[in-house]
Formats: sequence, structure tokens, C-alpha cells
Amino acid sequence: MKKTILLLLFATVFANAQNAEKDKINQTLDAWHKAAADVKFDAYFNAMTEDAIYIGTDATENWIKPDFKAWAKPYFDKGTTWNFTALERHIFFDKSGKIAWFDELLNTQMKICRGSGVLVKIGKEWKIQHYVLSMTIPNDEVDSVVKIKGPIEDILIAKLQKK
Repeated sequence: MKKTILLLLFATVFANAQNAEKDKINQTLDAWHKAAADVKFDAYFNAMTEDAIYIGTDATENWIKPDFKAWAKPYFDKGTTWNFTALERHIFFDKSGKIAWFDELLNTQMKICRGSGVLVKIGKEWKIQHYVLSMTIPNDEVDSVVKIKGPIEDILIAKLQKK
């Protein structure tokens, strides 16, 4: 009986700790998205690790943090950034509790997009280390979207296959 009670107590404490970390991650991601919408360059990029990777919706957008900062700076300077708000988010942890990955559906100017990524815990803070943004395409519309992007991406495919 004592073992059962101790096991239940341990499970409850572990679940509460994990929920607290999920709350911190949700706050980090929400603040990161809000920093972009509020045109706060430093706050936006400070939420990312120094070795962060950002993968955008265009097939050529695979940036290390310094390159992403350079690309984004003119948009922040002009006040024409992006505004993403989470509609849904799922968060998962590795066994150490120091690495988390997530997926989210976002309301954006491109309509619904999907974000996914990896965060690492540095001290008491969660930082974004890897982020992937992708547009969603309804399955019934894939053929029409392929017709639009096909000619552009055929050139990129040929280029990449030559590497």
C-alpha cells in the first residue's frame, strides 16, 4: 500500500513539473510570436539559441540565426513583420526534461500554417533552437498548388540534384 501511495505521489509531482515546463514553453513561444507582431527585433531573436536554425515556407529558406537576422532586419526596421498566433500546440519532452519539441497550428496572414521545432532548456529558460514554418494545403487542392509552384521548383530541383 505504501509503495502504491509513493508511486502515485511521484507520478503526480512529475506530471505537475512537466505541466509547469509546458506552461513555460507556451509562454516562450507565444512571447516569441508576439515579439514579431510587435516589431521587437531583440526580443524576437533573443528567444532563439545562438546556433538556432529557422526554416521558412520557401524551399530556399534554411537559415542559421545570423542569416535569418540579416534577412529579417529590414522588415523589423520598416515595421512590416508577421503576426502568428497559436491555434493549437502540442509539446513533448525527452527523458532528461531539457529538450522539448512541439508542433503548432498558427493563424497567420497566409491563413493556417504549421510550425514545429525544438527548444532547449538553458538554465531556467527555454530557447528555440530549431523552427520550421510550413503552409498547410488542403489535400483536395494539392494538384492546383503543384501546378502553380511546379515550374519554379522544377528549376530548384534540377539545381539541387546537380550538387
